[in-house]
Amino acid sequence: MTTINQMNHVNLIGQMTNTPKVVELENGRRIARFSMSTKETYLDDEGKTKHINNWHQITAWGKWATILEQLGAKGQALAIEGKLRSRFYKGKDGASKSVTEVEVNDLIIL
Repeated sequence: MTTINQMNHVNLIGQMTNTPKVVELENGRRIARFSMSTKETYLDDEGKTKHINNWHQITAWGKWATILEQLGAKGQALAIEGKLRSRFYKGKDGASKSVTEVEVNDLIIL
């Protein structure tokens, strides 16, 4: 059997759509959560310009949470390098829920 190298890598350049919510957990770790939009532009088959907005849920830990708490705000342009993380949980209604987020490894405030 052949082993296939696998990769989980995301690069985004876009704008924050809300101010990050930063929480300090019981163990002292800090996490920031916010959403980000990216825009794509392309020509359709008829040569017309089309625009697509994509929305991404972002999480940032530790020093990145602190930096975003100090410098992040709605409308701020960012470049993010990270990875996709999926988590599953039970909602207040008892139903199973899932969310996929981009977990920040590195960022640049533009």
